[in-house]
Amino acid sequence: MSVSQITSNLFLSGLEAAQNPSLVTSRHITLIVNASGQEVVYPHLPPVEVLSVAVPDRPHAPLSCYFEAVAERIEGNRSGSTLVHCSAGRSRSPALVMAYLMRCKGVSLRQAYEWVLENRPFIRPNAGFWRQLAAYERSLFGRNSVRMTQTPVGVLPEALDAQGAVDYCIDA
Repeated sequence: MSVSQITSNLFLSGLEAAQNPSLVTSRHITLIVNASGQEVVYPHLPPVEVLSVAVPDRPHAPLSCYFEAVAERIEGNRSGSTLVHCSAGRSRSPALVMAYLMRCKGVSLRQAYEWVLENRPFIRPNAGFWRQLAAYERSLFGRNSVRMTQTPVGVLPEALDAQGAVDYCIDA
């Protein structure tokens, strides 16, 4: 039931934590972004709003369709904190949080990944979500700090340095 604090008012978790009334209350959660791909019953704790992102954790699922709307809702939540969750808090919800950090905090995808990873060390967005995040980064900033590459274990993201050279492989 791990919950990870990403910013002073943004949290990331799996489903179980999102359904815990004391956790929601103690962190002053007023907005829950449900990226689990399923309808979830939450404890009745007004005034908690729920934004549902109905996307399966599959590489071809169109998660990027939600990047802007989710970022705007998180940024606009002035009444309390936001909790973004999926089933395990490893793929969909971290990808949405990274998109938010790029859009609203102005950081690169690599910086957003490192920021989320520092606070939740077991994230692992699927390759399709990485592709969508890289395309979103290019649309926001006109450049990429992460690129996808074929490896012996499949397609993985690589973090690039300031000159565009490979610095390290992210999911290796």
